[in-house]
Order: sequence, then structure tokens, then C-alpha cells
Amino acid sequence: MKLQRKNRLRATALGALAVSGALVLTACGSDDNSAGDAPSTGDKTTAASSIDCGKAKGQLRASGSSAQKNAMDLWVKNYMAACSGVEINYNSSSSGEGIVAFNQGTVGFAGSDSALKPEEVAESKKSCKTGQGINLPMVGGPVAIGYHLEGVDKLTLDAPTLAKIFDTKIKKWNDPAIAKLNDGVKLPDKAIQAFHRSEDSGTTQNLGKYLGAAAPNDWKYEAEKKWPAPGGQAASNSSGIAAQVKQVDGAIGYFELSYAKSQGISTVAINTGGSAPAEATSENASKAIAAAKIKGTGKDLALELDYTTKADGAYPLVLVTYEVVCDTGNKPETLDTVKSFLSYAASDDGQKILTEAGYAPIPAEINTKVRETVNSLS
Repeated sequence: MKLQRKNRLRATALGALAVSGALVLTACGSDDNSAGDAPSTGDKTTAASSIDCGKAKGQLRASGSSAQKNAMDLWVKNYMAACSGVEINYNSSSSGEGIVAFNQGTVGFAGSDSALKPEEVAESKKSCKTGQGINLPMVGGPVAIGYHLEGVDKLTLDAPTLAKIFDTKIKKWNDPAIAKLNDGVKLPDKAIQAFHRSEDSGTTQNLGKYLGAAAPNDWKYEAEKKWPAPGGQAASNSSGIAAQVKQVDGAIGYFELSYAKSQGISTVAINTGGSAPAEATSENASKAIAAAKIKGTGKDLALELDYTTKADGAYPLVLVTYEVVCDTGNKPETLDTVKSFLSYAASDDGQKILTEAGYAPIPAEINTKVRETVNSLS
């Protein structure tokens, strides 16, 4: 029965690009999501007509994950076009900063690429008053390993090699371990410049979870939001790492796929031991996310991902971005807007636009629970 359920989830994720996940945006800080910088999503009238503004009004503010910023930009643009009098801002700082802001009660909710820890749940009870913070999986996607290596437009790596690169154990691009995985590719005798996040980051934590699970002999660090390994170079936010990789010949870094797509950055295919290396695509991330299990209890929908999958085509280095909200005790002045916006983001129309930006949908069986939970927020 467990195998049948897993297969059913996998088929659902593969078969429906319009499967729902929900993403909420609101923001504190200077990022202005009302600007028209988001990628085109086609017919604005169709998108607007599907949005139920309900009693939404005023301003919503939130902060957190920079990995989901490009998805948020799309949702905010469509939502604000449909719902006059509503202003939604999202400060794409980092998952760590978003959770801190949420637990301090300065934002309506936060975006995080890692589920709340028990101590963070306990802390959230102060701002949620009658309830506590819960994790709602809103959008999935591959964590792309982007690289810039002049003359090399196709590159395959595996988990042990990635671990040694980010731990600065492998220092040159023509290292035998890399050459073995790239037969026929002319690799230059060039220093590797590995970039990591300078601030606490859920993307960093997901990379650590993957390396710890898939290369336990080569990655000995705990999976935390703070970068654990010595050496390397730091940059702020996913956009900062992407900018460095794009500019620096010999660079390698990690960020959400949409940053690679929007800036034309080459990405690494991962050798998982399957029939062929898995490319970083929305569809391949969906194949991996389809095997996820809900590990949260009650209204909490935190997921357990399988980072060691060898399923054909499944890209194992994935993250799921959660919107962290109060199950009860949400601020009365913003509750209607939160529920309205989340309902749009979880809708079929809200999800259809995500794959265009390089994101992967949440499997429908899981997202059904997300929608039910959004409706029950109070």
C-alpha cells in the first residue's frame, strides 16, 4: 500500500503542472513587489478573473526565503492587479530572518525553505497568542548548482564530489574526480571558486541535508541554516550568489532554478546512480518531491524529502518553501487578506504560472491539505 501511494503521488506530480501549492507573500522591508519586474505570465485578464478578493484590504507585510522571491513576484503582481486597495510587499531576506520577524510579530507570516524547529514553534506562541506557527508547503523546486566555466557548457557531478568542492577539498576544475564524471569534456586547469550564503538560509540547510544524506562520508556537517564549512566565498541571498557565479569564471554556487533561468547560468546535472544524470528542471524536481511524506502533526504540514532517490530522472537536490502562519491567533486586520491571497496562490491558476519560472508544483494530495488548512486559519 505504501508503494502504491508513493507511485500515485509521483504520477500526480508528473501529470499535472497545474497542481496546486500555495505561496504567500507579504513583506516587511524595502522590496516592492508591486513593480512590474516579474516574468510574463500570459493573459492578465484570465488570471485576475480567477481571484476572489473577498474582504481583503490594506497592507500585508512578510519576509523570508529569497528562493521563492520570483514566485512571489508573479503572485503579487496578479493579485494586486485584481484586488484594488490591497498592498502586498515581500522582503526576500532569508529564511532565518523571516522566522525571526514572524516570531517577533512584525510580519503577518514568513517564507522559509526549512520547517520550523521545535524551539521556533515554542517561540511562535508569543506572537500567535491563541495558537502556534505551522508550516504550509507552498512551492517546490530544484536547488540548482550553477557554474561558470568558460568552454564547458555541460557538467555532471555527484554528491561526494559536490561535498568535496563545497568543503574546499577539491580545488581545481580538472581534478580527477570531476574528470571521471565528465568523460570527453575538456576541463580547464582553473581554480574552483565556491560561493555560499553569507546569512542564515533555508537553501543552505537543504543543500546540507542533501549532502549529508547522499554523501555522508564526505560531508560531516550538521544541516543548519548557517554555512558550516571553512573556506569558500560568501554572498548575500540567492540573487547575490547567482550574480557572482555569472560574473566569475571558475565559480560554482547554489540557488533556486529561476535565478539560473533568468540569468542564463549553466547548471550541473547530478549523477544519482540512476540510468542517467538528472538535470535541474521543474519536472525532475517534481519526481523527487512526489516521494515526500507529511511528517507534521495536526495542521502542520512539514514534509520529509528523500534526498537519496535513484528514480530515473528524479533530481534529488530539492527544497520545499513553506509559508509559516499561525494556525489560530492571526492578526484580525490582515486575516481576510492572508486567506484570500493564499487561496489564489493555492489555486490551479496560481500554480500554472510557477513552472514558467522554474518552480515545481506540490503534489495534489498534499496540496489538498494545504487548501483545507488555509480555509481554517483564524
